[in-house]
Amino acid sequence: MLYREEGVVLRTYRLGEADRIVVLCTRGRGKVRAVAKGVRKTKSKFGSRLEPTSHVALQLYEGRELDIVTQVESLDHFRAIRDDLDRLAKASTMLEVVDQTMQEGSPNPRLFSMLVGALRALADHDGALVLPAFFWKLLALEGYGPILDECADCGSSGPLVAFDLDVGGVLCADHRRGVALSPEALELLRLILGGKLGAALNEPASPATHEVEQLATRSVEHHLERRLRSASVLDRG
Repeated sequence: MLYREEGVVLRTYRLGEADRIVVLCTRGRGKVRAVAKGVRKTKSKFGSRLEPTSHVALQLYEGRELDIVTQVESLDHFRAIRDDLDRLAKASTMLEVVDQTMQEGSPNPRLFSMLVGALRALADHDGALVLPAFFWKLLALEGYGPILDECADCGSSGPLVAFDLDVGGVLCADHRRGVALSPEALELLRLILGGKLGAALNEPASPATHEVEQLATRSVEHHLERRLRSASVLDRG
């Protein structure tokens, strides 16, 4: 059966001499694994359109184990990302987290839209909080949004001075443990998750944005129960 789908290429790997398996985050079918036949040949019609970060419209043939790509139309190459190693490292981390989060055969259109929106934001403006904001929004979408308005232990309104990964929220001075959290970083977290994402994305790099970034990475890794391979590239940068 032939079907059409919109997707973002998460990763690819070789199959045989000329083919490639493409792992896609799609709008309507969740994660899809498909074979792109002959794409490693120099005369391939759509090999360059099926690179990680590519936003594409596809026609696929539904197979027993792997679907087969029959047509590809590029919707956005995100060239500003591919031409900048720092942006590409951040985008690769987004793709890795989505690959670990999205399930095959389980549509998650909100996660798909979030990924496309985050890639567009990264291509337009390499802001300090684009990647961590994506992480925090993804955790909230998955039902693991942090408690930010009161102490996760006692319900006190403050001062809130720490963040604990196990309880997934901020803690007051009497119950502090985990990671120290500055008032500035807490305010940025509230902007990201409180409906003021645009204001957060315009924030310049600062110690507070670095706090939010480090905490976002640790929170995602805690949720996934694994280290992010791509995050080590960012750390070296």
